[in-house]
Amino acid sequence: MMAAKYVYIFACHENERELCHLELSTLLKLDSEIRITSGSYIRSERCIPPGRSPFMHGRLNVLGEGDSITELLPIARNIRLQQDETFKVVCLKAGDTPPDYAQARNFEKEVGMCIHGKAQMKQPKVTFGLIKIGLKWILGQWTEAEKSWQNHQQKPQNYSTGFGVTLARALVNVAVPETENHRLLDPCCGMGTVVIEALSMEIDAVGNDLNALAVRGAKVNLPHFGYDANRITLGDMRDLEGEYDSAIFDMPYNLCSVLPDQEQREMLRKLRKLCKRAVVVSTEWVQAHLLESGWTIEKYITVRKGTFVRHVWVCM
Repeated sequence: MMAAKYVYIFACHENERELCHLELSTLLKLDSEIRITSGSYIRSERCIPPGRSPFMHGRLNVLGEGDSITELLPIARNIRLQQDETFKVVCLKAGDTPPDYAQARNFEKEVGMCIHGKAQMKQPKVTFGLIKIGLKWILGQWTEAEKSWQNHQQKPQNYSTGFGVTLARALVNVAVPETENHRLLDPCCGMGTVVIEALSMEIDAVGNDLNALAVRGAKVNLPHFGYDANRITLGDMRDLEGEYDSAIFDMPYNLCSVLPDQEQREMLRKLRKLCKRAVVVSTEWVQAHLLESGWTIEKYITVRKGTFVRHVWVCM
């Protein structure tokens, strides 16, 4: 049997490759390189809802494996569903050597005929997946990623240079791989995108911003998705108090001016007092300021959108 209990299927755009790698390796606690191809998959011992990640398509709970589809049939015969449970079997469009259309339908039928239950192609209660990894065929129960978070792209208030939902959600997962009993701070929250994504994952998150216009926008956006507007406060982050497990700090920037070095260092020193771990994002190179402020840099990536580049440091 395979050591890993789960197989995750994912995909990302070329520009998101570093972000995807960072997020998935953090969420799934992987040390090795993630192989990103057209049929990308990750094997892991860690079970997470696949809808947490903007890059995941779903999770396969491994039931067994074999050198051929024939070797999976005894495993399928041991599957006995409840009387009211319907099912279908699908060949996942991922893995190392996906079968062609005709082969896939034959494999699905062959395995499905062995399962004790009522087959139903449209909206079954249970879906079983087949995937070939290396030389092995794997059978498992398939969970599609829940994508309701995509509705957050339609915020009532927004601005063009703010985080996109995919970036915000991925950074939340980097900052908070374990959601239980975790307090997250966004000290320069803008229109509240990070806070909304965190709250949608049941993370205790709050936001703050010095810009009154941004705070007003965030206080419109949060209730629009059913969250408490009072999680957003107006003020200078250097005046914030309290203790947080982690923070996502998108350092203020202006297309027409540069934040003075002294202010950058003051903000980073204050952040160090507020939390144990931080994901720091900046359009400028602030690594020296991070080190001077007492942070240890764990990982670094860039996120690009056209010619616009964001530097991302994961700090402890």
